[in-house]
Amino acid sequence: MIRTGSKMIGWVGVLILMFIILLALVGPSVVPYSPSEQSGSPFQPPGAEHWLGTNDMGQDILAELVVGARTSLTIGIVAALLATFIGTVIGLVSGYAGDWLDSLLMRIVDICLTLPFLPLMIVIGVYIGPSLFTQVFVITLVMWAGKARKIRAQTLSLRSRGAVLAAQSMGAGHFYILRQHIFPSMLPLVIPQFVQAVNVSILMESSLSFLGMGDPLSKSWGSILFYANSRSAFLTEAWMWWVIPPGVCIVLTVLAFSFIGYFLEERVNPRLRMYHGASALMKKTALRLAGQSAVPARAQQEVPLLDVQGLTITYPKADGFTEAVKKVNLSIKKGEVLGLVGESGSGKTTLAAAIIQLLKPPGMVSEGAILFDGHDLTRLSPMVLQKLRGNRIALIPQAAMNALNPVMSVREQLEEAILSHRKSSKRELVDRVDQVLSQVGLAVKWGAAFPHELSGGMRQRVVIAMALINQPDLIIADEPTTGLDVMVQVEIVELLQELQRKFGLSMVFISHDLPVVLRLADRTIIMNQGEIVDQGDTLALTKMSVHPYTRRLIDSIPRLPTAETPRPLQEQR
Repeated sequence: MIRTGSKMIGWVGVLILMFIILLALVGPSVVPYSPSEQSGSPFQPPGAEHWLGTNDMGQDILAELVVGARTSLTIGIVAALLATFIGTVIGLVSGYAGDWLDSLLMRIVDICLTLPFLPLMIVIGVYIGPSLFTQVFVITLVMWAGKARKIRAQTLSLRSRGAVLAAQSMGAGHFYILRQHIFPSMLPLVIPQFVQAVNVSILMESSLSFLGMGDPLSKSWGSILFYANSRSAFLTEAWMWWVIPPGVCIVLTVLAFSFIGYFLEERVNPRLRMYHGASALMKKTALRLAGQSAVPARAQQEVPLLDVQGLTITYPKADGFTEAVKKVNLSIKKGEVLGLVGESGSGKTTLAAAIIQLLKPPGMVSEGAILFDGHDLTRLSPMVLQKLRGNRIALIPQAAMNALNPVMSVREQLEEAILSHRKSSKRELVDRVDQVLSQVGLAVKWGAAFPHELSGGMRQRVVIAMALINQPDLIIADEPTTGLDVMVQVEIVELLQELQRKFGLSMVFISHDLPVVLRLADRTIIMNQGEIVDQGDTLALTKMSVHPYTRRLIDSIPRLPTAETPRPLQEQR
């Protein structure tokens, strides 16, 4: 699904580029004059005989323009292809191979990036001599290094992802992984890099030709500007028909490639395509939510701390929208723990992200309200939400290592969480950080440590400390025991249980581990395929629920046999 405006911009770019290419291909055959012969009087203004007038030698400027289009487009596209190809290959090899080869290639890239651009062009151009090859060579040499560094950075990220690791574990070869997993994911980056390279190449060609380093025997838009400047066009009225037409052609070509690149980037990037495809519905939803009546004033004791009403979250897809969360209703009282249980993909994390208003695009709240302390979070400004997050509403994310900055100490990150909401003296910061570290069972000395120096359980305690640091009213714990061994999971659950009782916290505890939720939650909600299929008091739910999905979850919990439990026949024998 591609946005209509994006399609229109793409087609505008295509039409402009087709006009320029048609000008380059057909123009020299249509224009009756040769660009290298005198066909009129010098400085003849535009007229019926010469549509764009003549230069100081009586040569037809329109004939120069259409012939110059061939040169400028050829140099721009060829140099862009070479620079993008070289940069992509070196970036892929460097990022994927790593080790000494990565160091060697990146040092070469660093040297190329530190060389001064304009003096380098001038020196090489003068040394080799003015020609089309010189221009292509210089432009490629200047541009490839920056593209290699960007591609390499993306490759480093892609090679550590699950799909690549899985392919390696199955014995896939390096070329297969590069062809099937790395390069296809790189296309959304390569295409805009090429389009940008074409734009820069055309501008560089014009600059080189303007500086006199172009092929003196070939006409180009840049060489037209060079001769116009060197032959005093600006001292006469001739600049209006000698300088403006090639300048307009350069601008139109750059604009055309930019429009096409914008469209292609959205076309090959599914996230951009879906996000923009949803923009119309998002605007309608925003208007509808803004037009809803305000929450009626009620007594404080009647308003739950969190009240989710008819919440629906949608994601765009090729043929419309899919509902990840459907008509969800839930509420949490002050001091209550609500368990949210469901298998992977049931919509638990999506619901948590929507509650804290950190839903990643292209996901969007299409219906419903999220009332926190009587205020609809979907209608609050970003500034107000920023003051709420980490202060009154805190999140304990799934992966503690991803939530912590690897180059900042634990103490610095905890202090940052405080300073994001209020000013404090150095003494107050130290005391509060020491206090919260003790509360989560960490020695004060670990405040000076970096995340990589901590075990998984210790990192999870740091994330819990970060959530507690500003004494929030509501904590959303999104599978906080995921990825931890069983003993550490027990420690984290006991810690959360102790902290909740000690501080009277309201908590949404999200997990697919039903026994953990049963131990911690006052009430439990069961989700399946984005819907709430069962809910109620936790103890009553385990004993009396007759919903088949809930019963399957409860019956799947392993239990130790008791004396009354009959043993299987195999064991009796």
